[in-house]
Amino acid sequence: MHQAADLLPRKASALVEEALADTRIIIINGARQTGKSTLAEQCLRGNPAVTKRYLDDVRTRTSAAADPAGFLDAPGTMMIDEVQRVPDLWLSIKHAVDRDPRPGHFLLTGSARLLGLSKLGDSLPGRSETIELFPLSQGEIDSTPDGFIDAVFAAGSEFRTGPSDLRRKDYLMLAARGGYPEAIRRTAPRRRAQFFSSYLDDIMSRDVHQVADIRRSSDMRRLVATLAAQSGRLLNYSRLSADLGMPVSTVREYVDILELIYLIRLIPAWSANATTRAISTPKLTFTDSGLAAHLLTGITNDAATGSIMETFVLGELTRQLTWSTTMARLHHYRDRDGYEVDAILEDNAGRVVAIEVKAAETIRTNDFRGLRILQRRLGDRFHAGFVVYCGDQQLPFGDGLSGVPISALWTAGPQ
Repeated sequence: MHQAADLLPRKASALVEEALADTRIIIINGARQTGKSTLAEQCLRGNPAVTKRYLDDVRTRTSAAADPAGFLDAPGTMMIDEVQRVPDLWLSIKHAVDRDPRPGHFLLTGSARLLGLSKLGDSLPGRSETIELFPLSQGEIDSTPDGFIDAVFAAGSEFRTGPSDLRRKDYLMLAARGGYPEAIRRTAPRRRAQFFSSYLDDIMSRDVHQVADIRRSSDMRRLVATLAAQSGRLLNYSRLSADLGMPVSTVREYVDILELIYLIRLIPAWSANATTRAISTPKLTFTDSGLAAHLLTGITNDAATGSIMETFVLGELTRQLTWSTTMARLHHYRDRDGYEVDAILEDNAGRVVAIEVKAAETIRTNDFRGLRILQRRLGDRFHAGFVVYCGDQQLPFGDGLSGVPISALWTAGPQ
């Protein structure tokens, strides 16, 4: 039996502890309800010289706004939770660490991409390190290695994984559960649905208005519902504008806000000299597959199922990239001839691992079409290619390509 979901060990804890030892300001950034406060408190446990400030408390927030310098005057490490709620603190924090440059001076948490907020004005180059905290990964939930990215870059086409007991219905259940600790704790579908509904209400009423002046929240809600149906697809602003009856400029502004508060993520397109026909449109995906699935409740067609499964896989890769030792970036690929690959991982050496997602228990040769095209175009740079699917075993498809169970993403360890 799992311990309480919000107390599960987080892979990010080691990153925070390392940064506290050599960096003046450490920022834990992520969506609301991902466990940022819990992680910060756990990383400071055993440190006797800690001052904790929680800006969701109105009295604390009022004090911070009235006297930022005095608010920050404390020995040891100061933890400030939801620091984006008082933007005026930012310049005072900069001034404090310039006068006293000791490591671990401030540990900040925020429910928005803090350095993207225009109100802050200064990104504190050289003084801060940002650690992104996403909803729980499957490996964090199940205490498994979560080492797929490191393993495939180490082994390339020689990567091997064992059989899986999971099937399509199991993966769909995991995707619909998502990774928010509170959603994992609620095992009854009706109670989990209530969490997602309340979570969206909270996001719309608090987080959105903290970062922008949105006059018609109903338009934002309609956009969120529409985006859920397009998670895992290319982002088409013009089509969204037409479907919703909103100006393209407004759609762009709202999408930027939703990314800023970690509700969605835009995955950039990948291209190289060898793939000059690649398009540059980003792919949109929800940060949590459970939230996207909640918004699609009642829609059971193949397109919706494929969208949720791709959102789930992209989410696991995104989480894993924050702690993998391989310095890699996540992209997608599509060219003007219609060939596409759902996920492209490229490391600093230019090696490419390409991944296609299939929400089926069987795979066919044709499922590797995009991978083979990319492999021919890249030559030696193509390190390995995989179709991750809902089946039970790894299957070779020649030339460094294979199908692997989706569970390999979190069960794979050192090869």
